[in-house]
Amino acid sequence: MLEVEKPVLTGSHFMNGDNACAEGALAAGCRFFAGYPITPATEVTERMSERLPLVGGVYIQMEDEIASMIAILGASWAGKRSMTATSGPGFSLMMENMGLGIMIETPCVLVNVQRGGPSTGLPTLVGQGDMMQARWGSHGPYEIIALCPSSPQEMFDLTIKAFNLSEEFRTPVLVMADEVVGHMSEKVVIPSPEKIKIHPRLKTKEKPEKYLPFKPNKNLVPPMANAGEGYHIHITGLTHDEKGYPVINAKTQQKLVKRLLDKIRLNRDKIIILEEDNVEGADVVVVSYGISARTAVLPIQQARKEGTKVGLLRLVTVWPFPEERIKALAKKVKAIVVPELNQGQISLVVERCAAGNAKVISVPHMGGETHDPKEILAAIKQAVKK
Repeated sequence: MLEVEKPVLTGSHFMNGDNACAEGALAAGCRFFAGYPITPATEVTERMSERLPLVGGVYIQMEDEIASMIAILGASWAGKRSMTATSGPGFSLMMENMGLGIMIETPCVLVNVQRGGPSTGLPTLVGQGDMMQARWGSHGPYEIIALCPSSPQEMFDLTIKAFNLSEEFRTPVLVMADEVVGHMSEKVVIPSPEKIKIHPRLKTKEKPEKYLPFKPNKNLVPPMANAGEGYHIHITGLTHDEKGYPVINAKTQQKLVKRLLDKIRLNRDKIIILEEDNVEGADVVVVSYGISARTAVLPIQQARKEGTKVGLLRLVTVWPFPEERIKALAKKVKAIVVPELNQGQISLVVERCAAGNAKVISVPHMGGETHDPKEILAAIKQAVKK
């Protein structure tokens, strides 16, 4: 049994990223977790199974990932902040019900600690091959929010951020971690509860007889009522009206799906988080995320010592993608270098946004280990060659 006396941890701790993620969820008010063990996300599941009872929460090990995702949707409608955690194969199984969560506008958090693939691939070794699946893995038109932590501290901080975004925009939010960040152990500072910003659930003020579960406010987000509180709630993944009843025609589809897209698209500036280092005035910018962004720091420093003006743009939010920032950078720099532990997924989006204004050099890696910093340094040198 985990030797923790206090239900809510505070202060400085030495812990791995998976455990920090679990503590972030608890600090954000998560009180329901449903999951199925899978490497390298199992430590999130184990930590939640030990810690949730201490704060009055519920942990359930489900029979599979399909059931896990649907369980957290149900718990959310019952009024509980809920989360699940998985890795590549389980992430694939969750895609259909992630789409359901988007369609029925259910706040919850899905953590994916990525490993090498495809299929069962490399269960214990790192990968970043699920980045496009995060954006396009379910079917139909939709928007998704995906955050990419680069440290155990960010596993804590961004899990809280994910819960806040899920409540603010009433949608599932992804934390796209990776095996190295999940398993590395570093100092994690946990503030006292009063110092942690928690976005409250937007609850309806309507009387039960007047409540429409999918009638949006001015921000395009419908206030919620919890199931069991006396409100009439009808929930379906079918195209539906503001009552939640199925209405199968093009007019209703246009109205509903456009709103689901716009509540994210029109708030991109509020959602997108970037970290920039010496980007202004650079000839080359390295664009990366997760553990690959950390691996890029050393070759960037080496290139600077050798006289190259190179900056780092770290994608903390990968989806929605910061298209406008990349478009603007591409008009100022000679090249953009994109290291990632896949065969070039986010580099394709960067290339599209650059629109030929700057060279885009992908630095792909099959996974199983992080990049050799020399690979990234070589790409930076290639970028400045005339």
